[in-house]
Amino acid sequence: MREPVEALFDVAHPHPVQAGSLHAGSLHAGAYSAPYVNPVGSEPAERRGRSAASAAQAERGRLSRIAALPGIGTAALALLFGAVGSAGVAHNGGYAEFVARNGAPRDIVARALGFSIEVVTISGLGELSENDVLAASGVKPTNSLLFLDAETIRERLTALPLVESARVLKLYPDRLIIALEGRRPFALWQRDGKLSVVAADGVVIDEMRDERFIGLPFVVGEGAEKRLDEYMRLLEAAGDLKSRVRAGVLVSGRRWSLDMTNGVEVKLPEREPEAALALLQRLQREARILDKDVISIDLRASGRVAVRLSEEAVAARAAATSRNSRKGGQT
Repeated sequence: MREPVEALFDVAHPHPVQAGSLHAGSLHAGAYSAPYVNPVGSEPAERRGRSAASAAQAERGRLSRIAALPGIGTAALALLFGAVGSAGVAHNGGYAEFVARNGAPRDIVARALGFSIEVVTISGLGELSENDVLAASGVKPTNSLLFLDAETIRERLTALPLVESARVLKLYPDRLIIALEGRRPFALWQRDGKLSVVAADGVVIDEMRDERFIGLPFVVGEGAEKRLDEYMRLLEAAGDLKSRVRAGVLVSGRRWSLDMTNGVEVKLPEREPEAALALLQRLQREARILDKDVISIDLRASGRVAVRLSEEAVAARAAATSRNSRKGGQT
């Protein structure tokens, strides 16, 4: 009886693969069809090493041909494992080098039986390249699809800052499918003078290198990148003044101050900052407070507004007061 389609898959994360995949078509991009490499070189100075190398090479060739015959079964697998292991040990104990060049014995056997990785299909690359994904996954020409750990590959890929989730499917006998969902730039975050691009969940994607992301929301301070939802709610509460907010500064991890485009600092209270922003909108409508010659507007005390004037405004106010007092003293 024919096996169900599901039996053909080995899935790290059981979700369907999105359409629009990218086929990696070379060794560097991930389509592997590499011949075996002779793991044992000749050593003219050591006759014994040379004879061991030749014997190992001949033995592998015979075993590969045997494995291709129909009906070999479990006995052939056991013979192949034993012969490959013996060849590695025979090469003056160079088993680690043997594995590095040819793969683990079980992978060599699986590839000989037709389970090599011939095609890697990748979707959802985003800002990543095919080579970035393959390098992070650890998939190599020496791997076999049969013994490839799909869950391990998924964990390696989700460790990348640009990858939010990944699905890895093994389609036997020789195809690997990788479907990625990337993190998208959401905001800019500044801390200790360093400017970074972060995702919506606060994960740093990259350093700010160009002007592509200059229009993203901008937050400053330790922990501000983890409270982006809170800051976005403040921007919405600012109403018509939203376009005049340049950045949100998280102060001591407790409250926000808004840095306005004209340099005015608006200090918000720790509790009910939305109510303070409603008051700011009313003051702007009635008194154009943000257009005055002020440095900061303190809304931290409920029901009270404290305004700090610039030095020029203070000097002008003092001069005006002096003139008024002199006029008042005249008879």
